[in-house]
Amino acid sequence: MKKIYFSLALLLSLLMAMPAGAAKKKQPQQTDREYWCQEAWRMAQPVLENMAKGELQKNMQTEFSPSFDNRNRKVVYMETFGRLMAGIAPWLALPDDDTAEGRQRKQLREWALASYKNSVDPASPDYLVWGASGQNLVDAAYIAESFVRAYDALWMPLDEVTKKRYIDEFKKLRRIEPPYTNWFLFSSVIESFIAKAAGLKEYDDYRVMTTIRKVEEWYVGDGWYADGPVFAFDYYSSYVFHAMYLETLQNMIDAKANTRLEYKKYFDRALKRAQKYSIILERFISPEGTFPVIGRSTPYRMAAMQPLALMAWKQTLPKELSNGQVRAALTKVMHRMYDQQQNYNEGGFLTIGFCGHQPETADWYTNNGSLYMTSLSLMPLGLPADHPFWTSPSEPWTQVKAWGGQPFPKDHRWADDIQTRDRW
Repeated sequence: MKKIYFSLALLLSLLMAMPAGAAKKKQPQQTDREYWCQEAWRMAQPVLENMAKGELQKNMQTEFSPSFDNRNRKVVYMETFGRLMAGIAPWLALPDDDTAEGRQRKQLREWALASYKNSVDPASPDYLVWGASGQNLVDAAYIAESFVRAYDALWMPLDEVTKKRYIDEFKKLRRIEPPYTNWFLFSSVIESFIAKAAGLKEYDDYRVMTTIRKVEEWYVGDGWYADGPVFAFDYYSSYVFHAMYLETLQNMIDAKANTRLEYKKYFDRALKRAQKYSIILERFISPEGTFPVIGRSTPYRMAAMQPLALMAWKQTLPKELSNGQVRAALTKVMHRMYDQQQNYNEGGFLTIGFCGHQPETADWYTNNGSLYMTSLSLMPLGLPADHPFWTSPSEPWTQVKAWGGQPFPKDHRWADDIQTRDRW
């Protein structure tokens, strides 16, 4: 018995004398970027691997709102593909490298290019239902937006037949009359992309000009846009207005369009509004990584943070926001939303809900393809791994400071300081 006690005591003393971590090798901690890439892959792989083989419509496990209307249910596939690509396009535009991330990114890009081809090929089982519903105008705009966000990586490599098919399909959508809301921007993104990619003779100038004038009328101040003539307190300034307005204006600048409007001045003013709105979004993020669940379309999840992600990716964050605090805040929200809740079904596709599977949150137009809007928060992955957004130390964001008794910046009203007039 004494020998047993002695042996146990000796073993314990040896373990205590060992260097820290020698008894159990410490696992390296996952970086924020590795976590973001993990979530991007998880979201994109089931969609793009299937669609590249022409099997998305065969294999996707779909889900529709309990109150879904009588539109063609095949719109789910265009919603899935277009919205996903708009979010991950910046990431796929990075150059190849031999890291684990680089290999995943290259694979996704190859699948994406094959998927783009299938989506406009009438002979493919995954040819999308272009023009079968007014909803197609919305999601064609997100496809166009993905081309805008990765023009050289995702548009230029397409063969000429596929490019022509896209331009033709985009033009056919002109027969869809957009409601008097944010839908105007879906038309303007498509038409301004046509101007950039196919030339000024090919686009419908009126759809772009009217949208710009209406968006200016609907601006209500402090970074917020009304969704049409009447203001609604929801996240449509996030889901649509800021990003698509800036991209419409940038496309017109890139196309060198000569019209009554000075697009550069409009762009600079819209950028300042987006920066103010980004400050508001950052302040919405609680110390626990939650943000207010308001308005309609809440199953779009982290798409509510799109302008903040866009400003980070474009390296135009306002001086009030640092890379470290924005990355820390968005990462906290992602962990809170994705780590423990049932956000994916058995096939790996998103479920209807905000933080988990919550079908009761659906609107009458919601299906689980709609939910891929959440990918829009992933745009900072388009910054290389050595960019300060990823390498800067994590910093407390505004609500952490405010509720922790630390100094934090006061907020204030932002007024437009750029005036525009018609050039003639």
